[in-house]
Amino acid sequence: MWSVSAILGLLIAGIILGILGRMLAPGKQAIPFWLTILAGIVGALIGNLVAGWTGVAETDGFDWWRHIFQVVAAVIAVILAASLYPKARTSA
Repeated sequence: MWSVSAILGLLIAGIILGILGRMLAPGKQAIPFWLTILAGIVGALIGNLVAGWTGVAETDGFDWWRHIFQVVAAVIAVILAASLYPKARTSA
């Protein structure tokens, strides 16, 4: 079961990673802020999975690799969201 602090932490990470993802993604992303946050949350979760698979999820200092994986995943999620969002709005 997820605690309130875990959900709040994931939301904050989603906001930060979503904004970073939008800043680093090429071109203009015409997506709403809620979708930016959702892309950031997806980036955080996927980045954590990749860090776990590569064995760098838990380190003695700042988890540079985990955060790099999260940012890269957030950029990819923002690009995907931006490419799919206009199509979903026009087909509805």
